[in-house]
Amino acid sequence: MERGVGQAMIVELGHFALVLGLMVALVQAWLPLLGAARGDRALMAVAVPAAQTQALLLLIAFFALMHAFVVSDFSVANVFNNSHTAKPLLYKVAGTWASHEGSMLLWVLILALFGAAVASFGRNLPPELKARALAVQGMIALAFLAFIVFTSNPFARIDPAPLEGRDLNPLLQDPGLAFHPPLLYLGYVGFSMAFSFAAAALIEGRIDAAWARWVRPWTLAAWACLTGGIALGSWWAYYELGWGGWWFWDPVENASFMPWLLGTALLHSAIVVEKRDTLRAWTILLAILTFSLSLMGTFLVRSGVLTSVHTFAADPARGLFILGILVIAIGGSLTLFAIRAPTLKSGGLFAPISREGGLLLNNLLLAAAAATVFIGTLYPLLIDALSQGGDKVSVGPPFFNATFVPIMIPLLLALAVGPMLAWKRGNLSAAFRRLAPAAAAAMAVTLLAFLLAPRGPVLAPFGLGLAAWLVVGGLMTLVERTGLFAVTVSQSWARLIGLPRGAFGLALAHAGIGIVVAGISGSAWQEEHIVSLKTGERLTIAGTVLSFVAVTEGDGQNYQYLRGEFVQLRGERILGQMWPERRSYPVTRTGTTEAAIDTSVLGDLYLVLGEGDESGAYTVRAYFNPLAPWMWIGALIMMFGGFVSLTDTRYRVGAPARAPSRAAVAAAAAAE
Repeated sequence: MERGVGQAMIVELGHFALVLGLMVALVQAWLPLLGAARGDRALMAVAVPAAQTQALLLLIAFFALMHAFVVSDFSVANVFNNSHTAKPLLYKVAGTWASHEGSMLLWVLILALFGAAVASFGRNLPPELKARALAVQGMIALAFLAFIVFTSNPFARIDPAPLEGRDLNPLLQDPGLAFHPPLLYLGYVGFSMAFSFAAAALIEGRIDAAWARWVRPWTLAAWACLTGGIALGSWWAYYELGWGGWWFWDPVENASFMPWLLGTALLHSAIVVEKRDTLRAWTILLAILTFSLSLMGTFLVRSGVLTSVHTFAADPARGLFILGILVIAIGGSLTLFAIRAPTLKSGGLFAPISREGGLLLNNLLLAAAAATVFIGTLYPLLIDALSQGGDKVSVGPPFFNATFVPIMIPLLLALAVGPMLAWKRGNLSAAFRRLAPAAAAAMAVTLLAFLLAPRGPVLAPFGLGLAAWLVVGGLMTLVERTGLFAVTVSQSWARLIGLPRGAFGLALAHAGIGIVVAGISGSAWQEEHIVSLKTGERLTIAGTVLSFVAVTEGDGQNYQYLRGEFVQLRGERILGQMWPERRSYPVTRTGTTEAAIDTSVLGDLYLVLGEGDESGAYTVRAYFNPLAPWMWIGALIMMFGGFVSLTDTRYRVGAPARAPSRAAVAAAAAAE
């Protein structure tokens, strides 16, 4: 009895903290903004404790909900609908954010943590900019906390409490999906800081190099997390769904990919603002659009317009609420941008062939790629809405392959060239001379691929050559900056040690993209076999013989399994064993396919056990996916490169001082 009362108190404490967080968000959204408008430092200072208090309250609410999941408190409707006493502890914890209500609480918690981080560590921010940015964060939090409290309460109760829960969707009971949403949300929501800084700068009417320096670390952190989140989701789809693929251009996949594309553009555009004080208006617009696409992704997976394993809710009322938030946030920010944009004149001029020109080309191609994905994702939804139940239009991989890939190829070719160009005015021929080793590596890899696989896809060897161009080109940025082969080894080493960490992060990120491209190109040589096998029979794929040994049945912690045993043979030599499974979850009365994957440097041997028939034969699907692991290794290198850049002390100390405004200069002169 006492335990039940204690659990109830923790749930009520979480609910109270959530509602109190809504009240604090209201204070944070209003008072600092009023103080900045009046020049009242006392009101502006309210932003810091308000942001910190809001983060603390939402932490209490989040861990109260997590506690309810861990102890299986089925008096909470959210726990009843998404948990079960037999579920492993990891998935009880992950169940906290596996539902619509819990995921929204995680969403707004991360939003609050970013705001608290700015409040706590942004001591060198001008008081007006800091107050306005935190006020905008407060407005976003206010909107979503209202959405949670009034339409998606994670602490809603059931009376009397059921004895057992309905369990979690078996597809989500996986380590990859346990960590995928938090990492993805760190990216999604992290872009809110760039949005808030952009809105604050528009209200103030000032965008300069110092502003760009303050925005870049938050954008970089969000980009790195979103990179990891997308890669983890792709990896989960690859090994859990059992279809042998890693990307399907699913609308929910696209919902996370679009802000990544524009976030990448924003990251590069902010460099131009910081270094050359130009592209101000474009950078502000990118900050607005990047977070707007993050909000759109939130709408897509919660509005009921999509049906997918990725989606959380199918409630049109909730969708309308979020749609209202989108209209106000996006419409309001774009209106403010339209008013202020004419005053955001660029500073320095630059030649088309220059570092600035290269970054601008990067931005335009990324924006075009994002627009392509946007159209391909929303067009079927728009046609479906207009047709009122008529024939549905499907836009799939053929469309994206025909439109997205041609945009990305020139972008990837230019990726290695941009860092070799000088600021303001560059020399293209000199840049290509410095990239001669990268060009040689690209040609060698392309030729080797044609020789080793003469009957394969024609464009795939060129994809591997492009990958080599990117990897070697990324490393050449370090070679150039250290003067390797041009000065003594000791001098090169001294220069290498003295390089800022951002230089290493750039090289790693660009090389990581090259490795991802290699993995994608390798998938063109995928080998697939779908056969019906009985125990004792064999299948040959990619030079490896798979011998079907046996099928066994058993019980897991909360499921029953049917497990196939296969032996890998090369000649008569045993290379290893593989155990693909089919799992059945009695509570949800659904099942999953657990692929067996043998990973090597050259690729993945991928095995799926299908259904059996009356004769004792089982459908077996076997794939060999060349270079598949390279995709996720490359993504990890990209993410690591982002975090390496984030440790660069230039992002934390020594931020450029803001130039005094004309009004301040005039006031100082008058005082003299």
